Amino acid sequence: MIEKVFVYLAGPLFSRAEIEWAGSLKNEVESALGDRIEVVWPHEIASGTKEDIFGANLAALSRSPLMVAILDGPMVDDGTAWEVGCHYALFGPKAVGIRTDFRKAGEVPDSKVNLMIELSCRAVVVDVEGLIRELERALDEIELFSRK
Repeated sequence: MIEKVFVYLAGPLFSRAEIEWAGSLKNEVESALGDRIEVVWPHEIASGTKEDIFGANLAALSRSPLMVAILDGPMVDDGTAWEVGCHYALFGPKAVGIRTDFRKAGEVPDSKVNLMIELSCRAVVVDVEGLIRELERALDEIELFSRK
């Protein structure tokens, strides 16, 4: 049996609504894929000084070959943008962005978000169902690669 894959959940955590949305998303992903993944959410792992929080988040990010990035808002949260870029540098385009926000964003008419974020992701989806499908595809690829 293949070990569970760590999935880092990135997104803003500065309001009750943001925390509740991310927590709900975490629960839905775990409910659908919990036998294959372990979701790592900074809200649950990091506390203490800013250095402690940074170190804990970076360690979790570094051991998570997959990422879910919440990309809602008029602009992507700056911490989330940094995490997406760092994840891309570590693993390539393995993040799956979710943008339920219907406002236009990005540089060109068909942009989903800022092009640097969009192209750092393997996909940007618009709903939880699309997120689950994309994570299943990514997990299948990881399992296929690990068998070789």
